[in-house]
Amino acid sequence: MNGKRIKLMAIVLLLMVSVVSQGRIKLVALPERAATVIRLDNPRATLIEEERVLTLQKGLNKVDFSWKAVSIDADSIRLQVLDHPKNVTLLNVSYPPNEAALVWEISSDGDYAEKVRISYLLSNIDRLITYKAIADKAETAVDLKSYLVLRNFSGEDFDKARVLLDYGESFEQGIDHEETKQMLFLKAAKVPITKIWTFDAARLPWDPEQLENRNVGIPVSYRIVNEVKSGLGEFALWGGKARIFQDDGHESTIFLGEDVTAMVPVGEKTELYIGDSRDIVVTQRKMDDTQINKRYNNDRSPKLVLYDTNEIITAKIENFKDSPAVLTMIQHIPGQWDMKKCNMKYKKKDANTLEFEITLPARTRNGPATKELTMHYNRRNIRPGVDIRPMPPAPPPLIRR
Repeated sequence: MNGKRIKLMAIVLLLMVSVVSQGRIKLVALPERAATVIRLDNPRATLIEEERVLTLQKGLNKVDFSWKAVSIDADSIRLQVLDHPKNVTLLNVSYPPNEAALVWEISSDGDYAEKVRISYLLSNIDRLITYKAIADKAETAVDLKSYLVLRNFSGEDFDKARVLLDYGESFEQGIDHEETKQMLFLKAAKVPITKIWTFDAARLPWDPEQLENRNVGIPVSYRIVNEVKSGLGEFALWGGKARIFQDDGHESTIFLGEDVTAMVPVGEKTELYIGDSRDIVVTQRKMDDTQINKRYNNDRSPKLVLYDTNEIITAKIENFKDSPAVLTMIQHIPGQWDMKKCNMKYKKKDANTLEFEITLPARTRNGPATKELTMHYNRRNIRPGVDIRPMPPAPPPLIRR
């Protein structure tokens, strides 16, 4: 094929008593690809598998494989005999100097039109995953679509190939060098969502009333669970950019936001950020922070070397919405610590991070619905001068994802 950049050339050399040329002889004819597979299941490398039919004669055959201007990892190239694996044997592989090429020496016990599979890692051909989610007007479910964006800057054209991710159905697709294609490969209707407000005590101000601008927004997300009852759950969802819209009730949509989701294993959840809300207000204060169990050295002038703390934090949560809401509250306690008392259940995300999920009822005529979190804990074995407080005195600005 004149248009191809990968040159696969087969020459039959009979082992005879007569003089045999020892040079590399290239055929002009290029065996057609019988089939090609582009495997995208590893995000850091793309595996190409192609099948070709080689015309082999009895004796020693030399097959020249060259890849000028194509980004192939030479160490990854493999040849597998498919039709007559017991009769056709790969004897040797050699690499001509200063060339993007190799030569296979193949022994055959007969004349065959032999199907072989050639595999190699190809650079500069990759994929992106994108998502589009349209929420219904009531914000109870989304219609979810996922697209594969295939980009080819490898130097090689593929007229037709079977494209495989590590999940979902494979599909036939041709793609030329310097071409980008977008393909729909996942569609799920009415995927249930939960609207989540997230207060992270390390990122948001504790007491909005002390700020000049008291109107502090709390990040809001749609939570999607990758499980069968949600219409998903057959495989992990790759991470990618997601654009979120909402049905406006007038046969059109409103753009809510854009986020990037990490990989979501089966049974796990992801949260797609859609903006900030001021319908929920969190006011958090430290009610006690005293040193206890002080330890001194044995010098004549005793010096404090270790101590524990007794700390109490309260957080007042107010819902000004006309509907119930779910607030995810994230608290941080550095170092060694023991919880003495807490009036709400929590999960430990890691050794120093606690996550509360707090369901708030709708507001009433008398005012906002209110709940209060109280944490009473001791931190252990703190060295004077190197104490790390749970919260900075002035939290950094909220970093958007």
